[in-house]
Amino acid sequence: MEEGEQKLLKFFSKFRKLDYKKHEVIIRADEIPQGVYYLKKGYVRLYSISEAGQELTLIIFKPNDVFPIRWAITDASPYYFDTLTPIEVMRAPREQFLEFLQQDPEVLYKVLSNILIRLGGLLERMEYLIFGDAHQKVASILVICAERFGITSIRGIIIRVPLTHKDIANLIGLTRETTSIEIKKLEKLRVLKKESGRFLIKNVTKLKQEANWYKFG
Repeated sequence: MEEGEQKLLKFFSKFRKLDYKKHEVIIRADEIPQGVYYLKKGYVRLYSISEAGQELTLIIFKPNDVFPIRWAITDASPYYFDTLTPIEVMRAPREQFLEFLQQDPEVLYKVLSNILIRLGGLLERMEYLIFGDAHQKVASILVICAERFGITSIRGIIIRVPLTHKDIANLIGLTRETTSIEIKKLEKLRVLKKESGRFLIKNVTKLKQEANWYKFG
């Protein structure tokens, strides 16, 4: 763990620890959050809901991430946050968190670095949402998830977040049915498989080719 991450953990460890079950809403859109959260275990998603009720997942937070940063700095909180897995978080008062950032440039740099990494992922996804077809969208989001959440094994790259077909669909603005069709195509190509609720990317080079990654990525 980097020094900036260690300092963040030490700061948040002074505050209340909270546990949430899978698929619990932590923050609702336009409500005032109760504080700033440090994610110690598990995965959380930030998403919006259209007037028609369709969900679009914008960000997936992993352990050592902090949220909602936008609200902490600007007061705006237009998105939902819920759990993809059981999670453990620590919640600090907003004012104390901001004071902590202002006093420690190393921690501020770490928080800003994480924001820029997530922004990069959003920009990559935006290209595929606009220019890619359904097959490229599914393949590309699996590449992005493998890079951000993957661990390398002898058999390939395991995406640690237990994503369902619906979760994938919500990340790229497709229906679950269309997403499932495209995942089946990738499975037939022996590019990936599902094991114990997690995707195993067996051939990331081939997956990038299916995503047309070298054109958009």
